[in-house]
Amino acid sequence: MVVGCAGRVDGAYLSAGRGHRSAGDRFTEHLDYTRWTPDLAGLDPYHPVATFSAAEGRVVPPPFDAAGYLEAIERCRDRFPDLRILTGLELGEPHWHAEPTRRVLDAGSFDRVLGSQHCLPDGDTFREPPGLFARRPPEEVVTEYLSEIERLVHESDVFAVLAHIDYPSRYWSASAATLDLARFEEAFRAALRATAQSGRALEINTVLPMDATILRWWHEEGGDAVSFGSDAHTPAALARDFRAAAAMATAHGFRAGPDPYDFWSRAS
Repeated sequence: MVVGCAGRVDGAYLSAGRGHRSAGDRFTEHLDYTRWTPDLAGLDPYHPVATFSAAEGRVVPPPFDAAGYLEAIERCRDRFPDLRILTGLELGEPHWHAEPTRRVLDAGSFDRVLGSQHCLPDGDTFREPPGLFARRPPEEVVTEYLSEIERLVHESDVFAVLAHIDYPSRYWSASAATLDLARFEEAFRAALRATAQSGRALEINTVLPMDATILRWWHEEGGDAVSFGSDAHTPAALARDFRAAAAMATAHGFRAGPDPYDFWSRAS
């Protein structure tokens, strides 16, 4: 099984991968262009979000050094020849930033490209779910997020995997009672259906265990494949809860193929 991670490319992640007896590691670096407004109150001034914030309080993502990233991958391949090390990008809101995204993709070869939605418009700025939940009804935020996922899928063709469709769920508990997925079934199914019809895979992201209901809906809406991502921004989080995620995927009709580096495909 390939374990996905994000963040700097270094040997600590690969040593952790060996510890998990992984077949390989995929360094999926974030590529973001949206300038969004975080809630900085109480945030450590050395936190990356605070570090990247400009004077007006918006996070300004640093430029992505594609050549430097690919060079770092090659150094790791030389250092760990027994591991297959794959490249990857997680593109934040690529339908909003088509031109700069395409320039990066044209700068090198990337084994796995994910598309994701982190922010939504909020007045004259953009905010991630924690800031949105603090200002708007949670139900409105989740519904709008899933509608934007549909637009992401329809308006961008540069990614093969939809990342963390349940991203708002990570922050729901701080804003409201337990998330009742049934209230959002129609919106989830519409986003999942659009993704399935586009031929993409759905990521099972293990930062927060995906509710099995979402995977059932994915299968029922015609989804053909899943991938796994630990979204590990630290070596200790590499491949977290992958055994449980794999068991859930198996229970819902997806199976590993002969190539351990490929998607898990629909078996029934």
